[in-house]
Amino acid sequence: MRSDKPKVLHKIGGKPLLAHVYELSQKFDNCKITVVYGFGGEKVLSELSDLKVTWIEQTERLGTGHAVMQATPALDDEDTVLVLYGDVPLLAHTTADRLLKSVDQNNLSLLTVDLIDPSGYGRIIRNQDNQVQMIVEEKDTTDQQKKIKEGNTGILATNAGNLKRWLSRLNNNNAQGEFYLTDIIAMAVSEGIPIKTSQPETVDEVLGINNKIQLAHLERTYQIRNAYKLMELGVTFADPHRFDLRGSILEVGQDVEFDVNVVLEGDIRIGNRVKIGPNTTIRDVEISDDVEILPNCLIEGAHIGKRCRLGPFARIRPEVKLSDDVRIGNFVEIKKSELGNRSKINHLSYIGDSEVGADVNIGAGAITCNYDGANKFKTIIEDGAFIGSDTQLVAPVTVSKNSTVGAGSTITKDTPADTLTLSRSNQISIKGWQRPIKKRN
Repeated sequence: MRSDKPKVLHKIGGKPLLAHVYELSQKFDNCKITVVYGFGGEKVLSELSDLKVTWIEQTERLGTGHAVMQATPALDDEDTVLVLYGDVPLLAHTTADRLLKSVDQNNLSLLTVDLIDPSGYGRIIRNQDNQVQMIVEEKDTTDQQKKIKEGNTGILATNAGNLKRWLSRLNNNNAQGEFYLTDIIAMAVSEGIPIKTSQPETVDEVLGINNKIQLAHLERTYQIRNAYKLMELGVTFADPHRFDLRGSILEVGQDVEFDVNVVLEGDIRIGNRVKIGPNTTIRDVEISDDVEILPNCLIEGAHIGKRCRLGPFARIRPEVKLSDDVRIGNFVEIKKSELGNRSKINHLSYIGDSEVGADVNIGAGAITCNYDGANKFKTIIEDGAFIGSDTQLVAPVTVSKNSTVGAGSTITKDTPADTLTLSRSNQISIKGWQRPIKKRN
């Protein structure tokens, strides 16, 4: 990977590769998950410490068979073992489930894949009756075996007792000097244990990652898969190939439209008839019906009420709640605030730590001064208030109901209801004043 980061911590869909494999494993009932780790193990344990698994370190990197050996002491002979790989992140649950349903104590179930170019893959060797006889790793293949298109994915399921016996008989007499897990196939055949094979629905399911090119390929595979699922639910994409889901869409309504380069992160809920403009990132947000989000917005940790219109270039920070029919315009930033129905902030403003009532209009360049360098304070703007452009509201302060604040004011005291309040210095003009002229050498 040409990286200091362990391979399994590289991400697809905003999630480490190993986390994808873990989530697949969790879908099986009564499942004990063991992770055998090697390079960069301390980083893996630190970043993925919340995984409910048994961690086992492979102190010597002596091959796949040796890695599986590390996990066998914790296995009961009656267990069924499913071997997965931390750098194969997109295996479908249906594929793994089919593999497990075909295995019992008297056979071994192997996942193979037909490839146009099987370079790098071990080859499946079959006899004249099409029965699997062995797997030959590519570095050990003959020229004739290299022509075989059926490759080994490494993913298999078998009885734990059989697996322990086979692993104990492995040797490393091969081109790489490693203990190959694939050698157990020939051992099973020699004992008369049949090898059942199945294949994935798509090749991408079983592709591993060894470089950034493969990482990018599977990222796009993952994202287009998500886009197709959403399109099946009725979502319209301007271009499904320019969409990124890095979390979970918990709900999505009808007639939803995504423009290009929409990025969804965390837990997302989207109502009906929602339109999301290009180059917009949305993280942990609940969006109600008939919302329109214009281009280049960043919205996180917020609730957006019905028929709201946001952007372009709006930033909605965490703990924001917008009621219905709110308008948030270009270059407006809102943080930890609530806005009542039909309130508007259309241009170039910052509103933080505030309670804003219904039918409030906040002019261009208005800000709440909510921080004194040590503590945060609250601004309350009651229903029907009008805040003129370029106003500073120095918290803690209350702008009362239907109060009007004149443009250019600095408000440090509560304003009375139904009243115009303003604070301005006297305007003067100085005759005879000369503008400074830059001295020339």
